[in-house]
Amino acid sequence: MTFALAEWLAHESALKAASENTIEAYQRDVLNFLSFMTQHHGAQQGLEPLSHITISDMRAWMAFERGHGIAARSLARKLSAVKTFYGWLADREGFEPTTVLSTRAPKFQKKLPRPLPEETTPALLSQVELQASEPWVATRDLAVVTLLYGCGLRISEALGLKTKDAPLPEILRIVGKGGKERIVPVIPAARNAVDAYVTECPHDLTEDMPLFRGVRGGALGPRAIQKVMEKARLQLGLPSSATPHALRHSFATHLLSAGGDLRAIQELLGHASLSTTQAYTAVDSTRLMEIYDAAHPRS
Repeated sequence: MTFALAEWLAHESALKAASENTIEAYQRDVLNFLSFMTQHHGAQQGLEPLSHITISDMRAWMAFERGHGIAARSLARKLSAVKTFYGWLADREGFEPTTVLSTRAPKFQKKLPRPLPEETTPALLSQVELQASEPWVATRDLAVVTLLYGCGLRISEALGLKTKDAPLPEILRIVGKGGKERIVPVIPAARNAVDAYVTECPHDLTEDMPLFRGVRGGALGPRAIQKVMEKARLQLGLPSSATPHALRHSFATHLLSAGGDLRAIQELLGHASLSTTQAYTAVDSTRLMEIYDAAHPRS
């Protein structure tokens, strides 16, 4: 079973381009499931016992997880990992996986993204630039935050830029989650902010090193930018949802409210599914109907 799990994880990583974090979560979720089944049945769970898991076994596992404080959303994610592994294993070993695959995930209410109001964003950018103790740190913080909002980057994508990427071109090739590559236009404000940072940074920016540096010269970590946002939102009285990732929400939502095409925004964000983009941008039904009426060939 350990060998089979390792093979499945390698399959997900190589053929489906799952990210390292996703692979680690899959491994943890499936191992927890197998551990429970071992204790539940009082015997190790090899291929044969797993092929005879019942709906009662699945309910017992889910009840165990909920009893240990696992939220419905997290349990649904765990079940998804187990189902994916089980489907692969059943196909490989030739047993019937219906019992596991038909197990229903617990219902939960999906959280809608919470973008910043458009009128708040300029004040936030100004506050980020004003609050740093050193001028070069101020230009650095502004450059990172401008990339998050102006280009819709994830914080890991912005901090993953190398010195050789500067000066930024008009078009950036970004490798996002799961190795998915997308093309992102870089607005002049973002290019100018990065240029200002490069000019003022006191550290040696060698070509293959991270572009954004911490105070001591090492790679800038996400926690530093999170603290920058925390300080800015306290100064401006913004809610706790005003995080670095909220700037990506805001990028998409503000584009959409200005008449941007949903498909184009999907490409800019790097989403595989349009439905993901709809949830991400927190589009209300009225706005969706406006897009539908304007774009549908029979309207």
